[in-house]
Amino acid sequence: MPGTVLLLAASPLGRGRLVDAASVLPVLAAVPPAVLSGADTANVVELADPLEPQAVLTRLRAAAAAPGPLTVYVTGQLQLDRRQRLPHLALARTTASTVRYTGLPWHWFREELRLRPAGATTLFLDLHADPETWQALGAARPPGPLPLDCGPDNAVYGRVAPPPPRRGVAAPEYMKAVATILRSGWRPPDEELHRQALTRIAPENAGADLPLARSGPAPGDPHAAVTAAVRSGRHADADALAARLEQAAALAHGPASEEALHWTEVRADLAMLAGDAARSCRTWLAVASARLTAGQPADAPAVETAVDRAHHQWGRIGDPARARELGAVLAELRGRVPGRREGALDHVRRQLRQLQTQG
Repeated sequence: MPGTVLLLAASPLGRGRLVDAASVLPVLAAVPPAVLSGADTANVVELADPLEPQAVLTRLRAAAAAPGPLTVYVTGQLQLDRRQRLPHLALARTTASTVRYTGLPWHWFREELRLRPAGATTLFLDLHADPETWQALGAARPPGPLPLDCGPDNAVYGRVAPPPPRRGVAAPEYMKAVATILRSGWRPPDEELHRQALTRIAPENAGADLPLARSGPAPGDPHAAVTAAVRSGRHADADALAARLEQAAALAHGPASEEALHWTEVRADLAMLAGDAARSCRTWLAVASARLTAGQPADAPAVETAVDRAHHQWGRIGDPARARELGAVLAELRGRVPGRREGALDHVRRQLRQLQTQG
C-alpha cells in the first residue's frame, strides 16, 4: 500500500522570523518519496510558507484520511497565542498579536491524526520557539508532559530549539540532517534516524535543544480496534464499540468527563466516516453543549472544534427538514461560539433562510 508524506515548512515573513524553515525543502525534495515514507511508493505533498491555517488544515486532513503509512515532516517556529497561551505553528502572516488567527493551533495535529491506525503515523519535527514559548516549554519538561501532543498512537521525533540570538535567523539543522541521511537512499529505523540526526547537530545545539522522541503502537488499544472496524467497512461495529467505551467512561468518570467526551467525539467522527452527516452534526452539537454546560469557555479549543465540526457536517446534510432542525441548534451555539472564521453565524442564518423555502 502506498504511503503519504506531508512536508510542511512555515515561518513568518519579516521581522518575526526565527528560522528559515523553507530552506530545508529542496533537501527533502531530493530524497526519493519511498525513502521519505519508508513505504514501497509514496505520494508527497509539499507546503512552503503557507499563508492560511485553514489551507494547511485541509492538506493535513486529506493526508490523515489517506490509507497506508503517513509521515509528516514539520519545520518552523512555535508561538503562544496571548489569550489562551496555547502553542501554534507560526505561518507566513503570523505576528505576535495575531497568532490566534493566523497561526496553526498545534492541537489540530492531534485532532486530525487521532483516528489513524496505531503505529501508522510518524512525525519528524524541527521547531524553534520564541522566548515566551521556550520558557513555557521549559516549565513543562519531564516529569511534566510536553504541550506538543500529536496523539497517543503516533510516533514523534525531533527537537525544539531555543530562539536564536537577537535579530538572527536560525537554520533547520535537525531536519537538514535527517534529509542528508535519507539522501543516501537507505532509511534507518526511525529511532536510529533521530539519533543520527541529533548526533550530527550536536556541536550546534550543545545540549540546549529540547529533544522529542516517542514511539507510538500500544497493544490492545481500543482506538486501534475501532479504526480496524472502519477500515474494513464495519461502521456499525465501530460505532457500537465506541458507544460501549463511551458508556463505560461515563460510568467511571461522569458523562461530562474528558474520558467520556473523547469517545463521544470519536462517535461523531465515525458518523462522518460512515457518511451520516446529520448524526455527526448532532453528536458534535451535543459535545459542544456538554462542554459549555460544564463551564468550559466559548473560546476553549475543544469547544470551538466541536462547533466548527458540527457546522461543517451540517453543510453536508441533504435532507432539508433535518438540516432546518439542526441548523436552529447550530445557530444558537454559533451565537455563543463564533469561532475563528469571520461570518460563521451569518452563514448559518443565510442557509437557514434558504432552507425555509425548501420542502
